[in-house]
Amino acid sequence: MRTEREHHTEHRLVVAAPPRVLYGLVADVTAWPAVFGPSVHVRHLDRSEREERFELWATVNGAVSTWTSRRTLDPGGLRVTFDREVSAPPIASMGGEWRFRALPGNRCEVVLLHRFTTTDDDPGTVGWVTAALDRNSPEELAALARVAQSGHPVEDVVFSFTDARALSGSAAGAYEFVARADLWAERLPHVSRAVLSEPAPGVQDLELDTVTADGSRHTTRSVRVCGEGEWIAYKQVVTPELLHGHSGLWTFTEGPEGALVTSRHTVVINPGAVGTVLGAGKTVADAKVFVRNALGRNSATTMSSAAAFAAEHSARSGF
Repeated sequence: MRTEREHHTEHRLVVAAPPRVLYGLVADVTAWPAVFGPSVHVRHLDRSEREERFELWATVNGAVSTWTSRRTLDPGGLRVTFDREVSAPPIASMGGEWRFRALPGNRCEVVLLHRFTTTDDDPGTVGWVTAALDRNSPEELAALARVAQSGHPVEDVVFSFTDARALSGSAAGAYEFVARADLWAERLPHVSRAVLSEPAPGVQDLELDTVTADGSRHTTRSVRVCGEGEWIAYKQVVTPELLHGHSGLWTFTEGPEGALVTSRHTVVINPGAVGTVLGAGKTVADAKVFVRNALGRNSATTMSSAAAFAAEHSARSGF
């Protein structure tokens, strides 16, 4: 019987922030798509105070991969351990640990450990996995440092908000409207250009040119994951200057009181861009209000258009 060889990687970074701040950023996996570059979407399957199980979509060597992981949270020991339940080839198994060690001067050493096996243990395959970890892990450590060392409390620069709209039509019609983002330039007033491709089933790349209320134009690019008619998650890989990160989730539900479309945003403010974008004297608090209003306004427009499309879709279908 062939025995799979276990391989190990270790990545470290010293951050000028308290260990508990960094532990909190890692422990809140729901914010990862906005905080960490490789993460696209997280969907919890089970969750308790110390244990959780979730599906994660992330970019690995340029393509979106998905897997299911279990994590154990140890706030007392400042450790987070993780293991993949199901891995996609060429990875046979993967697990690891986050450690946070206090250093003098209110600093912290963050250690990210990985152990993995591959399906064939070929040196080329092992090199491919190692290259992905050597690319993603330093990016994740740098993202933690960027948020923790921003000079502002985490809750001031990382935040989420949700808007919802009742539908007179079906949730399926609203889903179709959001999924067909290639038509948004024709259907949405704040979108002047939309280019959509699907590199893999259920995975979309979307580039948009949008116009804000003050007339300024922004180009954004997102990776989207489509959840079989029930949800569409996205992660902006090209963001406006005011944001370090932005992820979102559209959900489409049918219930006893009718259909509902919901838009949730999670963002990471770039404090260094506040004065440049909003003007001298403006603060991170001003930026939060600005971002909340701008993104909420675009979501409201999209949801209104999706609702109208869903109503028309239901009328055509005879429902």
